[in-house]
Amino acid sequence: MDSIDKLLAELETEYKGVQPQQQQSKSATAKSFIPSSPKSASFMDNLLAEVKADFAQEDAAIELKRQQEVEQEGIRQEKLKAKQLEALKVQAKNWLAKVDPLSSEGLWFERFAESYSSKLEAAIEYLRNNE
Repeated sequence: MDSIDKLLAELETEYKGVQPQQQQSKSATAKSFIPSSPKSASFMDNLLAEVKADFAQEDAAIELKRQQEVEQEGIRQEKLKAKQLEALKVQAKNWLAKVDPLSSEGLWFERFAESYSSKLEAAIEYLRNNE
């Protein structure tokens, strides 16, 4: 019996010695999976800053694209206006060539054109308003 008691005492000693090591091992493993709060906060702050920077960069790219589209539209509108003005100049020259200066329309136009720098400018304005 003495040998059994001795064996049980050895097992008990071994068990008690292994148990604290296992608990330390478990707590170390648990700590490795749970980041410490200062490091975690710093990591989260960095991650949040990166996400914010990505969104800001994306917003800036979208805004730049929108501005370029607005500029392109403005250029297109200016070209269209210039083209329309050229067509109107041609019409005004043709109209001036055809109008009889002694007709009622011709006499009216002479009075109308007095407030403009040229008869062509007056004819353009007249045709623009009567389209």
